[in-house]
Amino acid sequence: MLQKSLSKKLLTNVLSVYFLLTFVVTCGQVIAEYVNTKDYIRNELTMLQKTFSRSLTRAIWELNTKQTVTTAEGLLAIPMIEGIIVRDDSGEIISQLGRSLDIHELYSQQLVQEEAIIEDTPSGLFGYTFPLIFEFSGRATQVGDVTLFSSREVVLSRIMISIYFLIGNAMIKTTFLIILFLIAFRKLLTEPLSELTEQIEEFEIDNVDGHRIDIGTKERNELKIMEEAFNKLIDKISEYRKKLDQTQKELIISNEKLDQHNIQLEQEVARKTSNLSQAMMDLQQQKYELEKQKLTLTEEIDLRKQTEEELLTKQKELEKYVDELNMAQERLVGSEKMAALGGLVAGITHDINTPVGIGVTATSFLQERLDQLESAYNAKTLSPKALEEFISEAKQSASLLTTNLDRASELVASFKQIAVDQASEAIRTINMKQYLGEVIRSLHPKLKKTHHQVNIECPEDMTLNLPAGAISQIFTNLIMNSLIHGFENQDKGNIDIKITEDNGAVNIVYQDDGKGVTKAQLERLFDPFFTTKRDQGGSGLGTHITLNLVKQTLNGDIEVTSEEGKGLTYYISFPKDLQKPMAMFH
Repeated sequence: MLQKSLSKKLLTNVLSVYFLLTFVVTCGQVIAEYVNTKDYIRNELTMLQKTFSRSLTRAIWELNTKQTVTTAEGLLAIPMIEGIIVRDDSGEIISQLGRSLDIHELYSQQLVQEEAIIEDTPSGLFGYTFPLIFEFSGRATQVGDVTLFSSREVVLSRIMISIYFLIGNAMIKTTFLIILFLIAFRKLLTEPLSELTEQIEEFEIDNVDGHRIDIGTKERNELKIMEEAFNKLIDKISEYRKKLDQTQKELIISNEKLDQHNIQLEQEVARKTSNLSQAMMDLQQQKYELEKQKLTLTEEIDLRKQTEEELLTKQKELEKYVDELNMAQERLVGSEKMAALGGLVAGITHDINTPVGIGVTATSFLQERLDQLESAYNAKTLSPKALEEFISEAKQSASLLTTNLDRASELVASFKQIAVDQASEAIRTINMKQYLGEVIRSLHPKLKKTHHQVNIECPEDMTLNLPAGAISQIFTNLIMNSLIHGFENQDKGNIDIKITEDNGAVNIVYQDDGKGVTKAQLERLFDPFFTTKRDQGGSGLGTHITLNLVKQTLNGDIEVTSEEGKGLTYYISFPKDLQKPMAMFH
């Protein structure tokens, strides 16, 4: 028994799709009608501006509040207008009638300077606001503004007849289509399918020849094809029944042969069972051996766990030793920095002693000559020639004092700034060429004992914003390495320092023409505690400190190249201003 007719299901699906499409199209037409009517009302509000703005403007200009209110009431009487607000030139409301929005919330106390559309979705109000401009003697003056409001209800009232027409039209078309579909489906599908189903339900397998079907249609459609296919199936079933009878006879003969074959199989199974028992015994022996191996593996795993715990303990001890080594390295680096600063102090002190000693001698000589002059003056024996000699000698002494005190002052100033910078990592602005000159001046006590030359090529106006102490420490380490290692057993050497600026980055090429280093030494040049002067007190931290200053303090990069006997070259790059990221290193 059919639970649900195929034709009914098909008809239901077709009509459902049609209903959905009709509903969507009708809703679209209603929405379009609503939007068009709303735009039309907005245009009408705009036209009302041209009609009433002149009279409202004159009434407000003449301070005729009564006429202003009367005009507003007349506007409110128009069916499409739900509310009106009229304000004067100070933003005060003269007249507020009907439904409206809070004008102060929209515009505060400011007047509307140009036409504008107002929309409030929750309340359904929308409107149009425009300024009132009074022209007098060729000059335009804004005397206030007007806001007209309409609402969603006004729009709906205008389009209600159109909505009823659209809905009625859709219902009529839908009803007609349902009747047409019902008649067509009943004639073309439901009745032929019912006849076909009835004949198939009466089908009996024992009398297949008497159950050929006929749906009673002459058109060659899908149902006619089903009728022909079913009748062909009946013919095939009849043929297969004949073959089945023949096959059953052959099957009886085969069963007799199968019984004989089963007897042979039972004998073969008995023999196989005996062999299987022997195999089970072998498997039992293998199981015993596997359990024995499992016990051995368990003992080995326990031993490995114990070894792993011991290794973890050793690892913790090694990590502790590494931390202690890192702390020791930091202390050594600090000691190296202070040692360099101490050497700087010693050298500067020796250089300052010379001009200070000359100044003391000149002062003593000038004091002695001044005492002689005073004695001659008191004894009335002062001659013009003696006075002239004193003046000449005083000028020479004063000149000598000025020159040597200036020299001492320069040394003290350079030493003071370099020493402060090396002990601090504070960021400050420096002129690169001038600052590098101060660094080299602080190293003068080391350079004056040799014939080595330091050549600097740097733009005069290059200004950097970075930790100046890092710059002084880097160049101090590089120059001292050249003096101690590069120019060893060499009377005259040259150090060339070339500094350029490229895309926000400072590029430094430091080159000496000393003896250079071997390839093996070059690979370990930046390693901590690596030195070729271990027996002469070298710490091996100079280049390591330089590497850390460039990479960590200056956020830069450093590379080195060298060939034995051909000097050594450093390539250093870092940002010009550490407060800004560097675009690219070269």
